[in-house]
Amino acid sequence: MQRAYNFNAGPSAMPLEVLREAQAEFLNYAGTGMSIIEMSHRSAEYAALHAETKELLRRLLEIPNDYEIMFIQGGGSTQFLMTAANFHTKKYAAYVNTGVWAKKAMAEGKFFGEVYEAASSADKNHSYIPDSFNIKDGTSYVHLTSNNTIYGTEYRSFPKFDVPVICDMSSDILSRKVDVTDFDLIYAGAQKNLGPAGVVIVIAKKAFLATARQELPTMLKYATFAANDSLYNTPPVFAIYMVNKTLHWIKKQGGVDAITQNNAAKAKLIYDVIDGSNGFYKGHAVKEARSLMNITFNLATPELEKDFVAQGKAAGFVGIGGHRLVGGCRASAYNAVPLETCAALADFMKKYQRAHE
Repeated sequence: MQRAYNFNAGPSAMPLEVLREAQAEFLNYAGTGMSIIEMSHRSAEYAALHAETKELLRRLLEIPNDYEIMFIQGGGSTQFLMTAANFHTKKYAAYVNTGVWAKKAMAEGKFFGEVYEAASSADKNHSYIPDSFNIKDGTSYVHLTSNNTIYGTEYRSFPKFDVPVICDMSSDILSRKVDVTDFDLIYAGAQKNLGPAGVVIVIAKKAFLATARQELPTMLKYATFAANDSLYNTPPVFAIYMVNKTLHWIKKQGGVDAITQNNAAKAKLIYDVIDGSNGFYKGHAVKEARSLMNITFNLATPELEKDFVAQGKAAGFVGIGGHRLVGGCRASAYNAVPLETCAALADFMKKYQRAHE
């Protein structure tokens, strides 16, 4: 079959090798005569998979031993709630507003106390990353969103604060190296770079977990997941299994360093077309804040953008329309999107420009 040129923003492209492996063993995992989705999460076979997935994450991200790794259901949106429920224990919680998802996280924080914007890029339609922050006394934590899928901006480096730092890395985790010790808690929905929807990876400093509010329902407490190795209830077994395979794939590519180089090369193919188009394509994000994961751009009119997306779809390009809230166009070039797919889009963009100038 002809594979689509998949630029979906999430759920997103998976490595073809991983999909084939899962297909080959779907009916018989590890010689058990059962699919992974049929077996007990208390079985020895699943226990080994669970432990290996954590170890792969620890090695690839260089996660220190004083950090806990957890697998939690509910997506990033539940993490907006859980982070505030557990850690908004002082007068304020601070959020850096770099777009829709940061604002949604801040809205959940309001259920547990007063919140404020430590900085915002809303004045320029979230086309840049703020670099000046106002942190009030009595702040429980500052919440960052490392990559902004809708607007196509990404932190090149992370600011330092004198309060705990929580970061939503849902759309760029394992796309580049980060220093885990710069953060007290990282969370990431798997459906962009790590696997299918259904599981969130949470990486939290054990000392920070010890500061969490205790008077919470069982399933809203990080302590429940940490104390029970994410097995207090049935975990999202299939999603974790696919994360395991994706981590093996990343390791096979040469680890995060190799993935980073490939991501930079992929993004450059498309950004070079935008920059060389004499304004036919206009990038949304300022150059110094451009995301390697989500490349956002506009054409002269909404009608032309609609035609570009329609002709792209006819040529096999999927997911190149902008987010419904902002319009325009977007190519999400996550880890598993091949270089050849980005080259094909760059060629299509050049041809489309020649035909419509």
